Amino acid sequence: MGEDRNEKLQKLLESEFEETLNDMIEAEFNEPILSEEMRKLYRKQHPDSLDGRIYFSNLLRLQSELIKLQDWVVDTNAKILIICEGRDSAGKGGVIKRITQRLDPRVARVVALQKPSEREMSQWYFQRYVPHLPAGGEMVLFDRSWYNRAGVERVMGFASGDEVEQFFQDVTEFERMLVRSGIILLKYWFSITDEEQQLRFNMRIHDPMKQWKLSPMDLESRIRWEQYTKAKEDMFERTSIDEAPWYIVEGNDKKRERLNCMEHILSKIPYRDIPHEKVTLPERVFNPDYERRTLPDDLYVPKIY
Repeated sequence: MGEDRNEKLQKLLESEFEETLNDMIEAEFNEPILSEEMRKLYRKQHPDSLDGRIYFSNLLRLQSELIKLQDWVVDTNAKILIICEGRDSAGKGGVIKRITQRLDPRVARVVALQKPSEREMSQWYFQRYVPHLPAGGEMVLFDRSWYNRAGVERVMGFASGDEVEQFFQDVTEFERMLVRSGIILLKYWFSITDEEQQLRFNMRIHDPMKQWKLSPMDLESRIRWEQYTKAKEDMFERTSIDEAPWYIVEGNDKKRERLNCMEHILSKIPYRDIPHEKVTLPERVFNPDYERRTLPDDLYVPKIY
């Protein structure tokens, strides 16, 4: 009897794993609606892309570890802040999605702020970011951050030279204050080559499912590639400090980019397994006097599929 139960449990776990893998493959399956010419060009420029079997098995393993990290964050009341920056189309959104995919949104949340309002523009520069910082038991990922001032605002002329210089004078002390307050701060720059960005922009142009991702600012960034490069190098030099260094994640291969970043995050945080009490499913309570009502058909979603 016990062996039958164990065998059923094993089959159930295998089925659950298979379903999980299928969900991941479905999430990854985002084949752009491209011409055969564009597809051939993409395959030609990515001959050494990471094999899917290696990618999916490691992605699942790392996401399992991230759940352990989440348990540790909640148990120890830790505060984690992960800043994600990089060139347009460098893949940071895909990395963020894979990090948070299986985590509790009440613990791990993503902050992606719109351009500042007139009121926010009159505030202390860091003020609009402060309400989004993690409290105890939270992980926060910034999809772009206060480093907008060192990048797009600087290159596009949205901030004056004096404002940029003031930012550089303030940001390192601001981040030291965050670290002193107990926040674990990790800063990642997602890097791609000039040729790779051009290819990804062209794919977005030709893919109706992704055209929304291309903004006038993105197109302008192509023209100002070298200016962005100089701004990035200056930013690294002036803001990579011992308390909060920059880490560069190479992103020409999106699969490697995601796995490498997740591995690095886990290596930089001293989490440990948190023991859990054994969960026992309670017996269902039946009321012999209860009669289930028949609900009208128009309450149900039509069964088209």
